[in-house]
Amino acid sequence: MIRSIALAGVLALAAGLGTARAADEEIQVYMDEMSKRGEIGLDVHLNYTPDGRLVPDYPGQQASDRRWRITPEWAYGLTDDIELGAYLPLATIDRSGNVEIGGVKGRIKYIAPKRSADQPWFWGLNFELGRVRHSLDINPWNAELKGIFGVRQGPWTLATNLNVDFVVSGPDHSPTSFQLATKVAYQLDAATSVGLESYNAFADTKRFGRLNDRDQQIFAVIDRSFGRWDLDFGVGYGYGAPEDRWVIKAIVGVPIGP
Repeated sequence: MIRSIALAGVLALAAGLGTARAADEEIQVYMDEMSKRGEIGLDVHLNYTPDGRLVPDYPGQQASDRRWRITPEWAYGLTDDIELGAYLPLATIDRSGNVEIGGVKGRIKYIAPKRSADQPWFWGLNFELGRVRHSLDINPWNAELKGIFGVRQGPWTLATNLNVDFVVSGPDHSPTSFQLATKVAYQLDAATSVGLESYNAFADTKRFGRLNDRDQQIFAVIDRSFGRWDLDFGVGYGYGAPEDRWVIKAIVGVPIGP
């Protein structure tokens, strides 16, 4: 079983190596972690692009080269199975040092309850809706529906997100797009795991199968707990036709309350 999970993870990562999406405010594969009922959580997303895009896609777009994206993600456990969240605010620091508050997003996540304590697999859904400034997206209102699937066996974890992104309103009526995000992780000890993540935009409703004009990113990651603090750190490389060649990401889990 453990070998099967490892092999499935390698195949899932390889399947994504024809496509990817550019780095945004949140670079993360969702799994089954949730805030407990009535609990408030905070993750701070820090992304830096040392080698990114210089030429904008549209007038007024912020270049990603040497840009920081800083996003606090607030979470609240509404029930045992439902979590509410808010990305507030979406902040950027461009290559010239200019600070901009770029918008806000809200989300709701559902993780299906397990039938037994030793059930190895999990699944869920996440829906996001957000409004951003023109410098970050030509369309101000966008949404995403995310399918969450995963399995844990021994020290191995394999998780996959199927993301469906669509424009809610704006001047550029882009087709609905589909992304696949995959993570394979190996638990070294109770506090540390290492792994690989891939982020892959494999199609949209007008261009299924045209993979050669897309880019891809793959990250080497380490997850580490420091008492009540958590750190997810990764270095990603884009190839194919990437918007961002190198990306450094960190997610800091900040303890709130006693």
